[in-house]
Amino acid sequence: MEYLPLFVDLRSRKVVLVGGGDVAARKAELLLKVDAALMVISPTLSPVLQRLYEQKKFIWVKEEYHFSHIEKAYLVIAATDQPALNEKVFHDAESQQILVNVVDEKPLCSFIVPSIIDRDPVVIAISSGGTAPVLARLLREKLEAMLPNSLGHMAKIAGRWREKVKSSITSMRERKRFWEKSFNGRFASLVEKGQLLEAEQQLEKQLSERDNSGELILVGAGPGDAGLLTLKGLQVVQNADVVLYDNLVSEEVLDLVRRDADKICVGKRAHHHSVSQEETNALIVKLAKQGKKVVRLKGGDPFIFGRGGEELQVAAEAQIPFQVVPGITAAIGATAYAGIPLTHREHAQSVTFITGHCKNNGNDLDWPALASGHQTLAIYMGTVKAEYISKQLIEFGRSPNTPVAVIGCGTRNNQQVLSGQLHELETLAQQAPSPALLVIGEVVALHQQLAWFGHHGVENRWRSAVLELA
Repeated sequence: MEYLPLFVDLRSRKVVLVGGGDVAARKAELLLKVDAALMVISPTLSPVLQRLYEQKKFIWVKEEYHFSHIEKAYLVIAATDQPALNEKVFHDAESQQILVNVVDEKPLCSFIVPSIIDRDPVVIAISSGGTAPVLARLLREKLEAMLPNSLGHMAKIAGRWREKVKSSITSMRERKRFWEKSFNGRFASLVEKGQLLEAEQQLEKQLSERDNSGELILVGAGPGDAGLLTLKGLQVVQNADVVLYDNLVSEEVLDLVRRDADKICVGKRAHHHSVSQEETNALIVKLAKQGKKVVRLKGGDPFIFGRGGEELQVAAEAQIPFQVVPGITAAIGATAYAGIPLTHREHAQSVTFITGHCKNNGNDLDWPALASGHQTLAIYMGTVKAEYISKQLIEFGRSPNTPVAVIGCGTRNNQQVLSGQLHELETLAQQAPSPALLVIGEVVALHQQLAWFGHHGVENRWRSAVLELA
């Protein structure tokens, strides 16, 4: 390890910044965040520095740098475009044993400034030792995506409660468990939603009653591509105690779940043994009552044909706290990856999401309305009833030649798009891999022009084979 990581208290300490340009301005903004007594040495100032100076944020010495400027400084930063001047600042500071950094000149640095993730008072610093600053920045961006913005608020509240918890829970092991539960449970969820008063009330409840209640979080996993899982969804699955997931959730998304979390498949699939909705509901209540953070991970979006509302009703009746993290539903994700816009000024002024599976004894769809032109139909779970769907639409006036597509494994590496016409829908559906989405409407004709993802020549393979045999 070439550099020792340190967090330095610069409040009211003299820090000298040599330079008045844009690079110096970025360093000044960082130093002012920690209330350093900043002195800027430069004949001129950039617009950003000028504005900060007018706000009386620092002392401006409007002259060329001189050795005397850094006397009694706690640290020095040189950020000019003059190599000779930067080197002089370095040697002057070294001679006085003052920590010094010359921007982008590792040999002229006795300290380096890392990439920083600021969740005040939680601060994370990442450094490559000056060898690969771009790599450090990329790592910072990845970590930024994983850490909720509420982290700082959570730390501040915990700081205020630390002594109270310590006096109430004498065992160090029990205190550790208390805070682990708090940072991964209901308290953290309330802070994330900005309900800070309720969050402190939750701490009081946990402390006085040793509250062991869990919670339920519905998370939309998206249509398959792990990159489509939302930032908040990622944060939630990495804090779960147990994840109940559907068959539609891809392995790539499941790989993002916290490694020590229990993962239980509760999926339902046509013609296969599956877990009933009643069993899933009972399992949610059982696990949450054990004090666990239960994540219900659903393919697509939990409120679009995902029965998420039913599961929340069960949680509400059992007085289990819950929240919802929306996901990208299959109709949006799969069609986007297939290059099929759901709406288009010339072809479709509306889009309708339909499920091919209705509640037993439920009302049939409004076929006359669905058969009208200039609209797109996105049909979930429709492959089994593809023949019935096409016949009904044609019977009520939709042209048999209406463009259709069956998107199998949408957004995944093995995505296939089979396109044809409405009267061919049943055969296309039989050819498509599962899970599959049916898309009906004039916009499908744009697929050949706009396809961009996973285009491996499988489109229209059924129709091409038919034409070759004809």
